[in-house]
Amino acid sequence: MSNEQEKKTAEFYERLKAELDKSSSWPAPYLFKFIVPTSEENILKVEDAFNCMGAVIKTTKSKTGKFTSISVDITAKDSQEIIDKYQELSTIEGIVSL
Repeated sequence: MSNEQEKKTAEFYERLKAELDKSSSWPAPYLFKFIVPTSEENILKVEDAFNCMGAVIKTTKSKTGKFTSISVDITAKDSQEIIDKYQELSTIEGIVSL
């Protein structure tokens, strides 16, 4: 990733953290939504990232079966926990965070 890309990514997460802190009092419920290329490995990576967090996870395959949407409902202890999860999962190839 280029320096410019890294700077934009860092700025995005700073803005998101500020918005989360402004709009929520912690702990608070949070719904993550992702789209991943359908593979057991990709789905398990997302599920494993939320293991032991009391997450409610729902998966739905697209009509063609090429993609799977994953909704993860958790109670986050603070905004940093949410940012950390987005950054952790950003390493999955082809993942889209909504």
